[in-house]
Amino acid sequence: MTLRIGIDVGGTHTDAVLLDGERVRTSVKAATTADIESGVIDALQRLLAADRFDAQNVRAVMIGTTQFTNAVVERRELTPSAIVRIALPTGRLVPPKVDWPGDLAAALGDHVFMIHGGRLYDGRPLAPARDDEADAVIDAIAARELTCVAVASVFAPADAEPEHAFAERLQQRLPHVRVVRSCEFGRIGLLERENAALLNAALLPFADRVIDGFERALAARGLDCPLYISQNDGTLMDTAAARRFPALTFASGPTNSLRGAGLLTGERHAVVVDIGGTTSDIGVLRDGFPRESNLGVAIAGVRTSFRMPDILTLGIGGGSLVGAEGGRIGPRSVGHRLLQTGRAFGGDTLTATDLAIAAGHLDLGDRHRLADLPSATVRRGLATIAARIDEAVDRMRSSREPVTVILVGGGTALLSEPLSSAARTLRPEHAAVANAIGAAHAEVGAEAERIVPVAERAIALDELERQARQRVAAAGARKDLIRINDVDETAVSYMAVPTVRLRVKAVGPLDLEALAHG
Repeated sequence: MTLRIGIDVGGTHTDAVLLDGERVRTSVKAATTADIESGVIDALQRLLAADRFDAQNVRAVMIGTTQFTNAVVERRELTPSAIVRIALPTGRLVPPKVDWPGDLAAALGDHVFMIHGGRLYDGRPLAPARDDEADAVIDAIAARELTCVAVASVFAPADAEPEHAFAERLQQRLPHVRVVRSCEFGRIGLLERENAALLNAALLPFADRVIDGFERALAARGLDCPLYISQNDGTLMDTAAARRFPALTFASGPTNSLRGAGLLTGERHAVVVDIGGTTSDIGVLRDGFPRESNLGVAIAGVRTSFRMPDILTLGIGGGSLVGAEGGRIGPRSVGHRLLQTGRAFGGDTLTATDLAIAAGHLDLGDRHRLADLPSATVRRGLATIAARIDEAVDRMRSSREPVTVILVGGGTALLSEPLSSAARTLRPEHAAVANAIGAAHAEVGAEAERIVPVAERAIALDELERQARQRVAAAGARKDLIRINDVDETAVSYMAVPTVRLRVKAVGPLDLEALAHG
């Protein structure tokens, strides 16, 4: 028996599913709580009450959470952190945090330092490193009693020695300080990579509290098995990695939704529409994984280098307000207050859910409360929803040919009309908990990256594939099922010789039997 549990901690609900192999045995919903831990405990208790499974037979628990994204968006639970940029003299023209929202920059404090050093793409020094500068920065960090520091150097993914050297020097003097190296986020652009490292540094203490809560929740229900956290590229990381890289969970919710949709239907290439309470997220499945965005992704107004799914978000969900006699849906929403304010539930606010109930597509609330709602408003409102989602699907598909569309999320009943951009539309069983199913089925993954002259491309690709496969195996994947999921090749401009940046990603399913005997 290879039981595993998937959990999605959302802003309103915490969903949990129990899987036996590929089969969904049980799914439940519980309210998300402010402390997170009690909500997860409640979800696990409901799962246990519904199925009566033996906790000793659970091989692993996978959790997807929006807590770290919400912390940045809401400017809470962030620790004042320093950023040390190794890029003088050229790096002073555009200082760190230059384009950050003022309130978010203030939440991390004014702790910006720049020193000489760094390397060019080919390993040549940008400028000689100066020990006196490094020591002065370390003195300032100690004087300000900072405990989290991000360090960024130009071309660090190609040559990270300057970052490693400063981090080692810092921790020799201040061993209690936690250091995030920008090279660990693996993208070339300095500003985006630097931003990612700094956001990650500011989340480290909060990550400890969140992961501690998850682990206590599992222990409270007798689950003595490995815990994994969903990343935003559709793969998993263990708790040790999650404590170091909490920012890699950004946008893991939509990612899990896409993965769950593919797993529930068996489709590996499709457009997925996840209709929630406030918004609808539209993404693309490519070979079973979310298509990644090629553009810099902004988190709470900050440009970053995170690998993020290419998602189009519409302000349409179950709680969306209906106006103009059905001609306008959203973007304002009653959100989690739907059961108190929606007309079908005794309130006085007309929502998209009310339209679906009035049309007979959804058996919730009291349909008689909507008896005075004009049928023309219902028809027009549902047509407006369909038209906007149809337009979004059209924007996301990669060709003019109709595509397979998979509908998931709790608001699928809102879409009752056919989509002109869809060759077929699928509504799988368990669609309402697709996020948790995606988390439970997620695989482990790893990347390897290098900048090389074009003449060395073939040799470098072989080496990067080997490195990526080794890293995935070390993370717990079945060695015989590891595969190369993506190879990205980008020309590097203005080099003396033709040069490319190569990035190889490998993925593989967890070896659950090894976990059982480990």
